[in-house]
Amino acid sequence: MLTDRFTTTALIVRQGSAQHAQQIRAICKTLAEFGEVLVHSLDDDFQCDYPNIADFAEIGQKADLAVSVGGDGTLLTAARNLVDYGIPLVGINLGRLGFLADVTITDLHEHLSGIFAGHYSVEKRFLLDGEILQQGQPPISHLAVNDIILHSHQNIRMIEFEVYSDGQLINKQRADGLIVSSPTGSTAYALSGGGPIMHPSLNALALVPICPHTLSQRPIVLPSEQRIEIQLNQPGSAGLLSFDGHSRAVLNCGDRIVVTRHQKNFTLLHPAGYDYFHILRAKLKWSNQP
Repeated sequence: MLTDRFTTTALIVRQGSAQHAQQIRAICKTLAEFGEVLVHSLDDDFQCDYPNIADFAEIGQKADLAVSVGGDGTLLTAARNLVDYGIPLVGINLGRLGFLADVTITDLHEHLSGIFAGHYSVEKRFLLDGEILQQGQPPISHLAVNDIILHSHQNIRMIEFEVYSDGQLINKQRADGLIVSSPTGSTAYALSGGGPIMHPSLNALALVPICPHTLSQRPIVLPSEQRIEIQLNQPGSAGLLSFDGHSRAVLNCGDRIVVTRHQKNFTLLHPAGYDYFHILRAKLKWSNQP
């Protein structure tokens, strides 16, 4: 539940360049007008003269708002680390307009002032839990906001795997891999693979084959409550798992990945007047005339 007033803000940053460092200092100064600021950097060599440096655990205990500065990747990292604390997120993009980080640096003060004054829209989005089950090993779990991807561990070799939904066999595939995507991730790698764009409010996930050997293998959209299980079944081959492009793990024949919806959603705050379809038009160049 959101508070009536945000008093402690966490600033999660990825510096990237000296120019961005100057912008980050300006953002710190702006946020300090509204209360205490905690700073967490995803860069090991981050240079900051602000005294309140904090890790994600401290942010989870003290902050009531998190502002991500960088791009969509920075916001994905913040969402994975803060989802269980229930802290709402605002995304500031230092580059091009993002699907998630939709506050631009030029409109920064106006939009942040509006959010701190209570003028914002609220959006709930879910994450994916991926549990890796390997023979003779304890289960390993990772979170993903966008997608969990299984693909060949060898660049030019397809893999064979079985896909189940709530224990029922969907199909057996021979392909370069498979994308399990949330609605948030439907405009990422899944879109490049021919998957559908899903509105963020949908309680659904998409299974998108990567270069399937059989052309009849098509993307399928399933309820997010279903338990998806993928088992590698090709002796002598290995698959590589990635979670939002990070936390990679190798699967061998007989190993499985179980994907379920995470029990908690994360909250995105958008400036007043936020329009999801405007973001799509801007990012995908829809409606542009040749």
